[in-house]
Amino acid sequence: MTFITRFAPSPTGPLHLGHAYSALLAQDMADAEGGQVLLRIEDTDISRCRPEWEQKIFDDLDWLGLRWPQPVLRQSEHLDHYNQTLMSLADRELIYPCSCSRSDIRSALSAPQEGVPLHSGIYPGSCRHRTLDSLQEGDAIRLNMARALQEINPLQFTERGARHSGIHHLAPARMIAEIGDAILGRKNIGTVSYVLASVIDDAAQNVTHIVRGEDLYQITFLQVLLQAILELPTPTYNHHKLIRDDTGKRLAKRDDARAICKYRSEGSTAQDIRRMVGLK
Repeated sequence: MTFITRFAPSPTGPLHLGHAYSALLAQDMADAEGGQVLLRIEDTDISRCRPEWEQKIFDDLDWLGLRWPQPVLRQSEHLDHYNQTLMSLADRELIYPCSCSRSDIRSALSAPQEGVPLHSGIYPGSCRHRTLDSLQEGDAIRLNMARALQEINPLQFTERGARHSGIHHLAPARMIAEIGDAILGRKNIGTVSYVLASVIDDAAQNVTHIVRGEDLYQITFLQVLLQAILELPTPTYNHHKLIRDDTGKRLAKRDDARAICKYRSEGSTAQDIRRMVGLK
C-alpha cells in the first residue's frame, strides 16, 4: 500500500459540507492511487466531545458512501502513549512547563481555525528556565523551539495542494520568530495538543499523504519539525480549498444549516452533496 491518508474529525458537533468535501476528496485521491482512507476520531478534548456526535460521524460518512478499515483509532484511548512521547522530549530537555495565560493554553490545544492566529503573539519565554520536575496542575508544556531546531538538519516537506504546491523548507529563524515555543500539552488532565497527537498517530497508522483544509497549512511547519525530532516519517501534504458560505466565511460546526445530516433528512443524495462541494 503506497497511498494511505486519513479523515480525522472531532466529535464536537455535526459534520458539514466542508467535512464532506475533505472526506470525499481524500477517498477520491486514495481510489485513484489504489490506496485507502483511515477514519480517526480526534477526541482528546474531553469537555466538548460527545458519543452521540461520534455516532453521527459514522452515520454521515456511511451515507456518503465512504468505508474505512476497523478498528477506528480514538485518540482518547491513547493518552498514555502521547504522554510517554512528551516524557521522551523531557528527557532530552526539549520541553518545559509554563504557567502563563490559561486562555492561550486552552486555545493552543485545539486544531487551528481559519482567521485565528497559530499563536496570539510569540511567547517571550518567561518560563523557559523551568524544568519539568516543577510541573504543576494547569501548567502548559511548551517546546523549546530554539533547542529543538539545534537537533535537526535542514528540513523540507512536499505540498501538492494547488495554493501551496511545491517544496517548502523550514527556516529556523522564521520558525522561532513566527511560531516560537509551541504548546504541546497540559498537566492537569494529561492532554496533548492537536499538533503532537496527530503527528504521533500519522506515524503509527503509516499515513503517507495528508489531505486537509488549507486553514491547517501553517501548522504543517511545526508538525514537520516534531516529526524530525521524534524520528518519524514526513508525509506528503495536500491542503485543499475550504467550503464557504454565501458571505465567503469558512463553514463551522455551529453552522447547522450546512450540516450533512440536515441535507440527508431533507432528501438530498450523496451525489447531490458531491455536486454542492464541486466534486464530480
